[in-house]
Amino acid sequence: MTRKGMSDDMLYECAIIGGGPAGLSAALVLGRARRKTVIFDDDHARNRVTREAHGFLTRDGIQPAELRQLAREEIANYPSVEFHNERIASIERINETHYELRTAGGKIFRSQKILLAVGLQDEQPNIPDIERFYGTSIFSCPYCDGWELRDQPLAVIADKNVFKIAAEVYTWSRDLIVFTNGEGQLTAEECKKLNAKGIQIIDDMIAGLEGKNGQLESIRLEDGTLIDRTGGFASPLWSHPNQFAAELGCERNEYGGISTDEYGRTSVWNVYAAGDAAHIVPSQLIIAAGTGSAAAIGMNGDLTNEFFD
Repeated sequence: MTRKGMSDDMLYECAIIGGGPAGLSAALVLGRARRKTVIFDDDHARNRVTREAHGFLTRDGIQPAELRQLAREEIANYPSVEFHNERIASIERINETHYELRTAGGKIFRSQKILLAVGLQDEQPNIPDIERFYGTSIFSCPYCDGWELRDQPLAVIADKNVFKIAAEVYTWSRDLIVFTNGEGQLTAEECKKLNAKGIQIIDDMIAGLEGKNGQLESIRLEDGTLIDRTGGFASPLWSHPNQFAAELGCERNEYGGISTDEYGRTSVWNVYAAGDAAHIVPSQLIIAAGTGSAAAIGMNGDLTNEFFD
């Protein structure tokens, strides 16, 4: 035993926090590089309510849970990678070369390198009943789900970046109504541009959403008016679901994500970041996977350079 509650088996070269596309991609690269790696995933993926994932080459339309399972099966071919279905509660730097990770269940692990790949957490707009439809007929990303809603009567529900979102959604449907939900964030010039494209703008507060089995049918305003819509896009608020970046002292980028270089290195030595936690915009599964791969190459390269120093 090297420390109370921890055996030599709990010493790792790389520890990955998050089992989404970024973390899994990193685990695959590190496994193939024969690095002793541990990956933690508490199965609270941001897209767990989504029935299909899109835009991921060779896997367009796959269920997010199936994508993660297939990745785990591939990574299982590399014995140096170990999975733990647990949440990390704390990370502490214990010396110049190692960090100590403690799970919510009290288990202790030690690793030279840490990869933060926890993604983001969506906080839905304050609209009654939206959770009944989110992930089925109301989505956050038109690049992910716009094709499935093409040419339908759609709603854009947002209080920020309304013009940008509406302009993007217009690519998939010309039958579009913008709901600012009483938070009119559009300038007079933006309203003019939207109206010129036949896009109606409704500033009234939304009282509720109508429909069955996750399928939107209409939007109910406070005065009782029903506006027929069969789907739409809502602009969520994004937040980081854990405190590690702040506690470790990682610098943030202009979007609030963790600042990294092209190989996932943060401003803190031995701490790396990948996926939506770092690259908030644009948010795509395939982009997250790519940044995870790059971060793993950075981690492996740094370990190699340190060994030969």
